[in-house]
Amino acid sequence: MARRKQGLSDRHKKILEVLEDYQVNVGYPPSIREIGKEADISSTSVVNYYLDQLEKEGYIERDRKVSRGMRLLRDVTGRLIESVEEAVDNMLLIPLAGRIGAGIVIQPPESGFDIFPPDEGVEVARSMLSEKDASANLYALEVEGDSMIDAMVDDGDIVIMKHTQEARNGEMVAIRLEGSDETTLKYFYRENGHVRLQPANPTMEPIIIKDPSSVHVQGKVVMVIRQMGASPI
Repeated sequence: MARRKQGLSDRHKKILEVLEDYQVNVGYPPSIREIGKEADISSTSVVNYYLDQLEKEGYIERDRKVSRGMRLLRDVTGRLIESVEEAVDNMLLIPLAGRIGAGIVIQPPESGFDIFPPDEGVEVARSMLSEKDASANLYALEVEGDSMIDAMVDDGDIVIMKHTQEARNGEMVAIRLEGSDETTLKYFYRENGHVRLQPANPTMEPIIIKDPSSVHVQGKVVMVIRQMGASPI
């Protein structure tokens, strides 16, 4: 495919560097806004303009029907990125079901994520999950607040959840209390006839639930996608 005679501009190069950084270090493509932030471009329209040019020149491939639907084909030197098809097949789209955080948030649905728009999802590399978790019923929640900050889960991060109704001591889980339509994210401990929901923040007190039957586990965290990285739990 023909290349621009004048070569890539600094902005083209910066966007390619952002895409490559996400592909190598994060495991999924950046959003339009994330590209703009990293490339110091305030307008999403301008970002799209440069992405369109890079697509025409064969540096990237775009799927506009999918959130973060960008694939890097060539680096800033024009070198073909190897194993592009393998990288695409390795991506798993997980539905974004809502928010959870330091306080209380709306309860995510137990199933049927087809009610969510297709662009409201998070792409994760299958290789970053265990084989069992990658084939499980997963959903994503955006974290609000800092109740789990010492567990490296901060405001704005994304937690990947696996549906389960049981939890072991020390697991980070989404909990719904009896009579409530809301959930909270905490460490789970069953001890001395009660349940302790422990925040990972020394400024916050644990929540003690005297009746364990009133505690309903909604899912457990299998991965945290930080604002600039991802790690399994």
